[in-house]
Amino acid sequence: MARLPIASLLACVALAACNDQTQQPTTNQPKIRVTSPEQKQLHQLDAFNLAIGLKRAIYDAGYTCKRITDAGFVGTWENLEQWTVHCVYDNGSSRDWAIFAGPDGSAQVRDCKDVVATGLPACVIKQRPKGSFTFDKDDAGSKSGNSE
Repeated sequence: MARLPIASLLACVALAACNDQTQQPTTNQPKIRVTSPEQKQLHQLDAFNLAIGLKRAIYDAGYTCKRITDAGFVGTWENLEQWTVHCVYDNGSSRDWAIFAGPDGSAQVRDCKDVVATGLPACVIKQRPKGSFTFDKDDAGSKSGNSE
C-alpha cells in the first residue's frame, strides 16, 4: 500500500516537469564573425588579380568563364563574403556568378539567377577593385623593368 502514494507522487512530479515551460533569459550577445586571411586578401587585390582568383573559384566548382569584364564585392552573408563576376563567352553570351568565400578558404559558386530565389543576397556590386580586368602588355613591361 505504501507503493501507491509513492507512485502517485512520482507521476505528479513527472507530469509537472512536462509542463515546465520556463524560458531561458534572452541575452543580446553580439554575433562573432570569423574571417580568414584569404577573405581579407581578396579585398586587397587589383581588378586583374581579383579576376584571376575568382575565375579560379569558378573553374574549381566545375563551371567556365572565358573572360571577366566586371567583378566586385557584394557583401557578407552569415560568415561568407559574397563576390559577383560578370563572364563573357566567345559566342557572345554572358553569365553572372556569385562566389561565396568562406573563412576556411573554401568557395561556393552559384549562378546569380538562382541566388535571390534561395534567400541569398542579390548580385549587386557594392565595391569594385581598382584597375582593369584585362591584361595590359605595355603596363606589364614597364612594371617589370622590361622596355621594348
